Amino acid sequence: METEAELSRIIINETSDQQIIVIKERHGERSFPIVIGIVEIFAIDRRLKGIKPPRPMTHDLLANVIEGLGASIDKIVINDLRNHTFYAKIHLSLDGRTIQIDSRPSDAIALGAATSAPIFVADHVFDLTSQ
Repeated sequence: METEAELSRIIINETSDQQIIVIKERHGERSFPIVIGIVEIFAIDRRLKGIKPPRPMTHDLLANVIEGLGASIDKIVINDLRNHTFYAKIHLSLDGRTIQIDSRPSDAIALGAATSAPIFVADHVFDLTSQ
């Protein structure tokens, strides 16, 4: 089972390579932090603020490729946590079928931020983060 979630906080520390995003259950209280890189946090922050760079950055390029191929992002799913590492899948729709692409959560969220793709978390991930 999956639970709808949202990006509830972005914590930027410019003096560190490790940044933090907090994912929170949309209709509940469960939440957990994910440590991500500085490039990804700025990509997420830029996209949420609607700031467009003069030339496409990597996440913009990928979004353009997906759109150019006629696909759309249905949802982002944080689907696992193993050895302190989160895993995610980007669910794309193309010609009536769903394609799941393996991704780091930070990249999936950066990609999905511009399209307002919903974020889901596998229930067992919420269970593991609350232990």
